[in-house]
Amino acid sequence: MKIYILFLFFFSPTLVLAQAGKATKNISHSKQFVLFDVEFTYTKEEADNSKPSKSHYYVTGNKLNPQRPKDWTSPVDYRNGTVHIRLEVLEKPAGGEHATWSLCYIPNKGQGNGYGCTSTGLYSEKGVYEKDIAMTSFWENEAIIWSEGIKQMDLVIKDNSGGQGHAHKRSDAEKFFPTKVRITMVQVAAGSTYDPRLVPNLPD
Repeated sequence: MKIYILFLFFFSPTLVLAQAGKATKNISHSKQFVLFDVEFTYTKEEADNSKPSKSHYYVTGNKLNPQRPKDWTSPVDYRNGTVHIRLEVLEKPAGGEHATWSLCYIPNKGQGNGYGCTSTGLYSEKGVYEKDIAMTSFWENEAIIWSEGIKQMDLVIKDNSGGQGHAHKRSDAEKFFPTKVRITMVQVAAGSTYDPRLVPNLPD
C-alpha cells in the first residue's frame, strides 16, 4: 500500500511546493489542498473483515493530510468549493462488472445523519477516472458542520445497485476482488479551479 500524502507529512506545504517549483502558499490560505492520496490493494477477505463496517477502507491517522484546515469555511471557503476526485484503477478482475467507491466525509462534529458521501462514479475497466463535484451537491453534505473539520474518510466499494450495494454481499464477489486502486481527493476553494500541477506525485 502506498500513501502518497506522506510526502506532505514531513515537510511544510510551503517547502514541498517550492521544491516542486509550484505555488508557495501555506495550506491554510491555499486555493486547493490534497485531503488524501492513497494506493491500496483490497481483497474479499479485507472487505469481509473491515471494522466497524464491511466493504470499507478507512482513511485515518497519517493517511489523511494532518495539515488539512480545521475550519473549512474560513479564512478559505472549501465548504462551498469543489472536490476533485481522481480514481486510478490499477487492477480489476476481468469481465467488465461495474463498480464504484463511495467517499464519505466523517466530521469532527455532525448533525442529523452525521456524515455525507460523494463517489467516484461507476467504472468497469482499468484506467483513470476524474471528476469535479460541488461540495454542496452530494448526499447529506449538510449533515457535516464544516467549520469543525473532518476527522476521517470512509471509502466503500459497491456495485451499481445503489446505496446498499456493498460489494462483499455479492454472490459473484470474484468480479470485484481483488482490486488495486489509487484514490486522490483534492479540495478546491470556492471560486477556484482544480490545478493538477499543484498535486505531488501525479503522473505526467
